[in-house]
Amino acid sequence: MNSAFLEISNGVAVPRERIPHLAFDRFRREALDIVDSGGKVVHFFAYQEGDAVKLMAILRNNRLLAAGCDAPDAYAALSAQCEPFHMFEREIAEQFGIRPAGHPWLKMVRYHPNFTGKADIFGNSYAEDIPGNYDYYSVKGTEIHEVAVGPVHAGVIEPGHFRFNCIGERVLNLEIQLGYQHRGIEALIPGLAAKRLPLVIESVAGDTTVGHSLCMAQAVEALSKTKPDKGTRIIRTIALELERLQNHVGDLGALSGDVAFLPPMNYCGRMRGDFLNMSLLLCGNRFSKGLIRPGGVLFTLDEDVRTTLVERITEITPQVKHVIALLFGTSSVRSRFEDCGTVSRSDAENLGLVGPAGRACGLAYDVRRCFPTEHYAELDIPENAEKSGDVYARAKVRADEVHQSIDLIRSLLTAPVETDCAAPKELSMAPDSLAVTLNEAWRGEVAHCVLTDAAGSIMRYKIKDPSFHNWNGLSMSLRDTEISDFPLNNKSYNLSYCGFDL
Repeated sequence: MNSAFLEISNGVAVPRERIPHLAFDRFRREALDIVDSGGKVVHFFAYQEGDAVKLMAILRNNRLLAAGCDAPDAYAALSAQCEPFHMFEREIAEQFGIRPAGHPWLKMVRYHPNFTGKADIFGNSYAEDIPGNYDYYSVKGTEIHEVAVGPVHAGVIEPGHFRFNCIGERVLNLEIQLGYQHRGIEALIPGLAAKRLPLVIESVAGDTTVGHSLCMAQAVEALSKTKPDKGTRIIRTIALELERLQNHVGDLGALSGDVAFLPPMNYCGRMRGDFLNMSLLLCGNRFSKGLIRPGGVLFTLDEDVRTTLVERITEITPQVKHVIALLFGTSSVRSRFEDCGTVSRSDAENLGLVGPAGRACGLAYDVRRCFPTEHYAELDIPENAEKSGDVYARAKVRADEVHQSIDLIRSLLTAPVETDCAAPKELSMAPDSLAVTLNEAWRGEVAHCVLTDAAGSIMRYKIKDPSFHNWNGLSMSLRDTEISDFPLNNKSYNLSYCGFDL
């Protein structure tokens, strides 16, 4: 299919004048055609340039595609015909006061005044400091009752509100309202001093420091025509795989705890600490803060560190294999995981699920294989996908990726790693340009989009955490299940509140 959308590359800057600027009707038609033909939405957002508000869409099939248009004050909602645009259009409405007419579920996303000073589409005055005036979906009937969970939860976790409509114990609908962690990060970044940008990005989602930092660094490098050396690329790849291991192992342990199978829970908790300490050894921080900077890394992988990492990986590998075999070889665990919280492949497609949540439904997409960055083009990334779409599948994808990440790290540590990029300098970015960067973080596709102005300063910085796609997957998992299945399903996704509330 011929399209007016421009083909772009992951991590390669493009002059903005090359991005097709279409009439809105054509922009809408072509975007819908691409997604209807199997394409996915990476970004769909608005930005302000002078007095004008414009729209930009970044889509993907086997390529990355970009186009933009002037934003009308109101338009026929794309999500009325194509579900993957749903959350993006709600976000645009909240941020810029642009109404998607006919949107099937037009509600606020995070609770904040729009960026333009227009009248609020949702009728909020924002006099309260917490999300309010939210019109929850309600099911009517004498046998129907609602269960409200949160926003404050037991344990040290972030706030979010879950509203269940139930008949008896059966869940008819789960609606999730976030926004309690909204920090205005995207609005903060334009005008931010270059040396502060990495510190802000490291705080987008604390458990995905490497995933987001990598996207930021690659975007700045693309816009400044900077190419880190091989050693830097290897160190960054190791760091991303360690972050995947830390979280996947932790999640498998938490899933064990949710079904009262305590030995793997305890083993995994300890092993997660071991993997966190490997990041500590690499850069002095268990969550890899301070490692990745535009142009390079702040810590080299000297021979003593490399040798120690090899020793620790070698020691922990049989332990990991044993615990995973114990977890999945226990019939009572499998009976609880299987057929629990199932999402069909077609629903996963329509919701745009990414990462393990998508791969559990048969969607094999993995940025490391499809749009590789850093050292991934030199590695063999398996097509890792299950088909059942349930808790078991989401857990199994994580378990498989644990084994694969260990193998990847071991392969990268077989030889000394040298880099000349251990002291990166402040970089000047090209004016009037676009850079889009994607990486496969542990939850799935992280995507950053950076637009610069005529002076080479950041005009718009758009961040998408995989949770932006996947929260609706959790809602779908709970449909027609028992409400007691919620904790298990919630943990099988383990989505980010703060990564969503940008």
